[in-house]
Formats: sequence, structure tokens, C-alpha cells
Amino acid sequence: MDQGGQLDNLSPILSDQVLVNGTAVPLTLTGDGKLRFLGQRQRCLTVEKEVLGFAVEEGSRIRIKAVVEEREGICCCGNRGDLVRESFVFEPLSEDSLALWSQKLRDYIDSLETKHQLHAKEVAKTMDLSKYDGIVCVSGDGILVEVVNGLLEREDWSAAINMPIGMVPAGTGNGMVKSLLHAAGEQCCVSNAILAVIRGYKHSLDVATISQGKTRFFSVLMLAWGLIADIDIESEKYRWMGSARLDFYAIQRIFYLRHYNGRICFVPAPGFEDYGEPMSFHCRPTDEESPKQEESLKTQQHGYLGSDVKLEDMHWRTISGPFVSVWLHNVPWGSEDVMAAPNAKFSDGYLDLIMVKGLPKLALLSMMSNMNDGSHVESPYVTYIKVKAFILEPGTRVEDPTKEGIIDSDGEVIARGNVTYKGNQKPLMAYDKVQITVDQGLATLFAPK
Repeated sequence: MDQGGQLDNLSPILSDQVLVNGTAVPLTLTGDGKLRFLGQRQRCLTVEKEVLGFAVEEGSRIRIKAVVEEREGICCCGNRGDLVRESFVFEPLSEDSLALWSQKLRDYIDSLETKHQLHAKEVAKTMDLSKYDGIVCVSGDGILVEVVNGLLEREDWSAAINMPIGMVPAGTGNGMVKSLLHAAGEQCCVSNAILAVIRGYKHSLDVATISQGKTRFFSVLMLAWGLIADIDIESEKYRWMGSARLDFYAIQRIFYLRHYNGRICFVPAPGFEDYGEPMSFHCRPTDEESPKQEESLKTQQHGYLGSDVKLEDMHWRTISGPFVSVWLHNVPWGSEDVMAAPNAKFSDGYLDLIMVKGLPKLALLSMMSNMNDGSHVESPYVTYIKVKAFILEPGTRVEDPTKEGIIDSDGEVIARGNVTYKGNQKPLMAYDKVQITVDQGLATLFAPK
């Protein structure tokens, strides 16, 4: 197996023997993005132009999904030059080779979308929006989140956030585009997503503001703490497995289950007022700015500062831990195969809260296996309600009080406690109390209808 250096764009990034239809052939990924299959049927794919993505399948195979120019002998209809969908399947000869091919392909494809983390946010924050009718994210959910945050950090945020955003699935999760297409009765695939953008129909989307003191983050998909956050973030070390990493790591976490101390506070939607215990809302000094501090903040910070709703005037309820999982969702699907919150709506002004406390491991395993159709929320161990505002006060692990947890929003680490999975990016907030409010229909998405 040859891993090329950084000599020039023609040097191989990776070159190795792989199986294609049971025959060992050389396969090379070059620095200029050419994927070359040698052997009896030589093929060359340009990753940037022709490759839509790839998936790791059972049996250690990698399937490259591509759109290629039709060639004589491949199809019996149409003119030469038409674009057709094709898949190219190969099988690395070892687990190490499988992991390396997956990582190199993922890294190269990711490099074509944005140059570094938060690059899409920078682009959305500074681009001249008057030149465009919309923004299209060819990615998973992460780029969408960056774009929304970039638009809301602009001086002209109130106009910018009306820019419609389209989604084309090309990531691990694709929860937002799955939710949009499923709501219209359409399959989640690239062609349907592109047609939704072309048709130009629009749908408003709630945006949640997650705040801690002066720090804010705008979320459009979900917030998780406990089991779901641990699976989502800690499974990153198995990213070469594609979406299968989530199922693989979930089984590990279920058998070595963690429980977290802590407390949640929430303003229930109508019909859910009986959940939890009543409480009075009191702001901490760090959360409540004086008029002078507030004015100073507005002059220092451009962009949207979050909802001005009076939280102290709302009717709050509270539930104390230990918790296995606390999960807030804005749309029904968390990924293409996880219907996290079946009753979630795009612009109802509420977040769906899915909470799990104590339960047997077998019951948890059964519940997790039902997430593909949303029936997990019917488990007697699940509390499923809608909330208008929410406060999370995260604590330590019950099993080991020296260790804490992860707060995950839209696939990014918002806060990381002591002795948790260490990532490259510094968390935005401290592992402490966070507050969440919802702005109904603040953003706009291209939708199928």
C-alpha cells in the first residue's frame, strides 16, 4: 500500500490492490482528485466532477456513487454525452486498507466543500447576498448550521436570514433534507433534493438560540446530552465506517451505560403542563445583563442576539436526574435512518423533548432499534413532550463523579466536561447551565412543496 507525499497534484494520495468483481486490480487516488481503476476495464473518475459520495457496505466493500458521461456500450439509449448514474464497488484486502481508503476519500470530498471548520459560516457572514437568489449546501447538516449562524451574525441579519437555503444530501447524517423530503412523501436522494431547489418552493424553519452568558449559538436540528451526545461525538474516531459508526458505537455505549446527574427546566407547550414539578424562574447574575451591560453588548456584537421573550413571565417546570439521555429536536429526522421526533414540525415554535431516565439495558437496546420509524417514543421509559423554552443544568456521571459529559448541538460539541472525548475544536461554552429559546419560522428553506 502506497501513501503518496505532498509532491504535486499528480502524486498518489493512496495506491493499493483491491478486489473488483473478485479480481485483484490496482486502484489509485491522485492528488488532483482522479480515482483510477486499472485492469481489464480501466476507468478514471474525477472526484470533484463525477463522485456524489461513497458508502461502506457489509462485507468490507466500498461503493462509489457517481454521475458519469454515458459511453458507447454502457447504455442502449440516449446520445453520447448524456449523464447517467453509476456505482463502482471495490473491496480493500484488509481492515487497515478499508479504514485508510474510507478516511482518504472522506478527507478529499470534504476538502471540496469547505476549506476548514466554520469556513461556510465565514462565507455566509461576508458574501454579497444581493447577487444570489438562494444558498445551496451540498453536505450533511453541519454546513447548513454554519450558514444559518453566519447569516444571523451579519449586521443585516434580519434581511439575510430570509435568504432561502437548499440542502443536497452529501454527509453522514442528512437529517434536515430527510425531514423535508419525507414530509412531502419523497425519497431522500440527491435528485429529489435538487428538484426541490429548482422548483423554488419555500418553507419556514424554527431556529433555537442556545445561550450561556454572552455566548450564543443558533441551532436548527437538535441538542443532545447523555447517551445520544456520547454516541454522536465519541463515534467520530470510527468516521471511516460512514453512518455505520453510529450503530457500532451505540452498542458499546448501551452495554457500558452511563447515567448523568443534573436537572432540566422547561416551559411546556399546551397539553404538556402536567410533566415535571412547578418552579420559579430566576436568572443567574452571569445570565442577566444590566441595562448598561446590555447596551455595551449590542455595540460590541453585530447580528441577532436571540429572542427577547421574557422568560420570567413563563410557567416553568423542572425534572431532576439521574438521566440516561436528554434530546431536543427541531425536525423529525436526526439522520436518514433515525426518526428522532416523529411529531416535530418545522415551524410550530416548539422543540420536541425526548428524555430517558432509568431503564434496563435490554429495554434500551429495543428502544434504540425502533428509532428508524419513531416508535421508540412510545416506550414507557421515554418522556416525549413539546417545550417553548428549556434550560439544561448538566452534572457528573453517577458511576464516576470525576467525569462529566458532552453537550452536542447539530453534531458539534457545544460544551465538554472533565475527562470526556477530546476533539480538536475548543468548545464554544463551559460545561454548565445553558438556556434555549425558540424563534418561530426565523429561517427559510427550499422545500419540495
